[in-house]
Amino acid sequence: MELVKNIFFDTDKIVENSEIKVTYAGFLFQNGSQDVIAHLGYGEDWENSQDITMEKTALGFQAIINVESAEKLNLCFRNSNGEWDNNNGNNYRFAIEKQDLEEANIEVEKEKKETIDVPIAVYKTPSWGELIKKTFNNFINYITKLFGKNVENTNND
Repeated sequence: MELVKNIFFDTDKIVENSEIKVTYAGFLFQNGSQDVIAHLGYGEDWENSQDITMEKTALGFQAIINVESAEKLNLCFRNSNGEWDNNNGNNYRFAIEKQDLEEANIEVEKEKKETIDVPIAVYKTPSWGELIKKTFNNFINYITKLFGKNVENTNND
């Protein structure tokens, strides 16, 4: 999802207490920066601000962000030369949606299902010797039944 030109997220909405991937393909990427750091914070006063080193890819610089519970996510970007992309001093601001209680419960249930140990049936592959022995015994049983019926039928005549 692209919310602002040259900033993309791997989700259609930013939700609190979730993990998102942000891709920055803005000014610093376009001008050949070798490294970019995302500076982020929450709310009007940039609470819990932090720097995250981004990985350079063909699409832009990428990083995983653990979204905290707040009303908005603030982002700006800088490189090692001290150049900033802060949206001309306005910073990049994105609304954070509250996590839907039902959606949260589904995630918890999904995690529970993934952690339950389910016994797996283990089948032993028989050896060649066991297969030959079984085949021979089946053959003997078949011959015995085949001739046993004929013997009974000849006695009745």
